[in-house]
Amino acid sequence: MKYWKQIFLNKPFFYAFSLVIIGFCLGFYFPEMILISQLILFAVVLITLFEVVLLFWTRKGVSAQRILQDKLSNSDSNPVEIHLENHFPFRIKYSLVDEIPNQFQIFDFKIKGVLGSRSSTQITYELIPKERGVYRFGDLNVFVATPLGFFQRRIQIPAQSEIKVYPSFLRLNQFSLHNFKAHINEIGQKKMRRIGHSMEFEQIKDYVAGDDFRTINWKSTAKNQKLMVNQYVDEKSQQVYCAIDKGRVMKMPFGGMSLLDYAINSSLVFSNVVLQNQDRAGVFTFSSQLENLVKAERRSTQLHKISESLYNIQSNFSETDFGKLYNSIKYKITQRGLIVLFTNFESMDSLHRQLPYLQGINKSHLLVVVFFRNTELEDFLLSQEDSDLYERTLVEKFIYEKQQIVLELNKYGIQTVLTRPEDLTVNTINKYLEIKSRGII
Repeated sequence: MKYWKQIFLNKPFFYAFSLVIIGFCLGFYFPEMILISQLILFAVVLITLFEVVLLFWTRKGVSAQRILQDKLSNSDSNPVEIHLENHFPFRIKYSLVDEIPNQFQIFDFKIKGVLGSRSSTQITYELIPKERGVYRFGDLNVFVATPLGFFQRRIQIPAQSEIKVYPSFLRLNQFSLHNFKAHINEIGQKKMRRIGHSMEFEQIKDYVAGDDFRTINWKSTAKNQKLMVNQYVDEKSQQVYCAIDKGRVMKMPFGGMSLLDYAINSSLVFSNVVLQNQDRAGVFTFSSQLENLVKAERRSTQLHKISESLYNIQSNFSETDFGKLYNSIKYKITQRGLIVLFTNFESMDSLHRQLPYLQGINKSHLLVVVFFRNTELEDFLLSQEDSDLYERTLVEKFIYEKQQIVLELNKYGIQTVLTRPEDLTVNTINKYLEIKSRGII
């Protein structure tokens, strides 16, 4: 009985039987068509039985294996390979159906092809996950048919597996510190004029032409009877934290991804740049309380720890409590450092409710508030030039209010980054490099 469950009829079978039925119908008017239809029916039955024997004679008709990476990268193209081998002694037509995780919402996945006798092939397709977390692949289903293709046999190959989708680690090389500086014009980084000096002393050395007179060490000069200067280097090992708001304001979708996913992807790449710049990178999330804290360190395993802490973070849809965030930072992060806060404000009212807490954080640390432009409203203005005046005025008000939020934060000495979601990584790294070049942390 289980063999019959593997049989699926194809179009040629129905075409052949339709021809037989038409032939019998014409037999009422042309008696010779009865004999022709009977011969066609006999041929169809014979061919069907012959195909059944061919497809079920070899018990293990085909074998397949899905080859996955250890983990998938969120919002990036991830290759999936399937090794398919034909054990039949004849050429087959196949339709491969992979049971893809339901997060992709792909319900018509099918790959068709032809495979020679006792040969194999490598099939590759790509998946772009839009959510982090655990993804579950199902079995592989291969529908096999002979060249005639009256019907096909389904061969189900157990291939269930789980794989984790992490924040976008494939972009780490693309946005490494070296590449970022090497492609300044390409990705939009501006060269910053260095203001003042770093305060980290390295050594005392002989004066040479071009050294700054302000760095002359007069005690060493008097002792050695020649000009000596202090040499400084950029201050290293500073604390840099990514603070990610996972409240309901970060659930807003843009381009198939939520703002929370954009922030998490950017935090991983940003932390990699921070570590390459010899600073200490850390991360934490917050909503009703501070969670997922990874202390700022500069160890070789730090990026892995950050990635593990971020891969399965989900929004809890609650109102973000900035008061608890302020208290948690005050007692858990005692050393002054840079805090890059990923959140979103849609109105001045929402900002003013949280402004006292942001000011409090900025007194103990250098705070950078990163929030998002509403690109859908901006696109609406460009695409609906003849829209209703009331709608355009309302949209322009929301866009203008975003700029007012920037000015309000800057008035209280709080650094800001207002960015499109797709430009988040570049603009955040630019801001970090600007802060480091100006030596204001």
